[in-house]
Amino acid sequence: MMEFRHTSVLLEESINALAIRPEGIYLDGTLGGAGHSSQIAKRLTTGLLIGVDRDPVALEAAKERLAPYSQRVRLVHSNFREINSILSSLQIAQVDGILLDLGVSSPQLDDGSRGFSYMADAPLDMRMNKEDTLSAYDVVNTWPREELRRILFAYGEERYAPQIAAAIERRRQDKPIETTLELVDVIRGAMPPQALREKQHPAKRSFQAIRIAVNDELAAVDQVMQDAIPHLAPGGRLAVITFHSLEDRIVKNAMQEAARGCTCPPGFPVCVCGKKPMVKLVTRKPIVSQNGELRNNPRARSAKLRVCEKV
Repeated sequence: MMEFRHTSVLLEESINALAIRPEGIYLDGTLGGAGHSSQIAKRLTTGLLIGVDRDPVALEAAKERLAPYSQRVRLVHSNFREINSILSSLQIAQVDGILLDLGVSSPQLDDGSRGFSYMADAPLDMRMNKEDTLSAYDVVNTWPREELRRILFAYGEERYAPQIAAAIERRRQDKPIETTLELVDVIRGAMPPQALREKQHPAKRSFQAIRIAVNDELAAVDQVMQDAIPHLAPGGRLAVITFHSLEDRIVKNAMQEAARGCTCPPGFPVCVCGKKPMVKLVTRKPIVSQNGELRNNPRARSAKLRVCEKV
């Protein structure tokens, strides 16, 4: 098993956004290698950090990195979408900050054996949590062609989704598609020559789509955005880093909706809906990586940070 090393994206910006108080309670819902969490924990005195990750490999790496702060850290093996049950089990009603760094982590991509990468040959897997039952093998070999076309287009924004889905269906009729490079070969064969000449790897969008489907990522983001805000204490902040437009749209819309007040029609003389804003937007536009970070970590190029504060 390879060592879990991850370069945290927008590290300084996200830590500043949380406005950490030494006595506060903070939840990192995407613990990873604990790059963000170690910076939170070092700022705490009597406070508490709750670190959550669905990947046991990440949790083990984080446990080692957070060892100097173990007295003020609780690690939880779970999906961040379970924030209600996580906080209930710890008998915590409100927290002072929540951080979510969405998507797949660098170690998951770089560990070819896990099947996330289209650059290394490995069994089709893509599970962030090996205890989950659904794998990329199941999606590719058992889902109907129309469902494959839908996820490739919706989650990967792949314009050749119909051709790729049809090619997958044809190939698997002869024998199952078992490895990442077998799938890459099918995808390449389904795309026209001009698409293969593009700078971006031809399988990138399809692999993203299948990974999102395997891990039910967008539904998890939607759910945590609905459940996280009520758990913030007044003045508490929610900071979310996204890496593609589908995630960012969910986060942006959820924050804007939570920041809305009265929804009565403009002609009403008085408010009858009684709706009050739950948060105020700290960032009207997303924070993005600057040139220095991009030079050191090209994967930060698509990262966007959005922040809101409980009122």
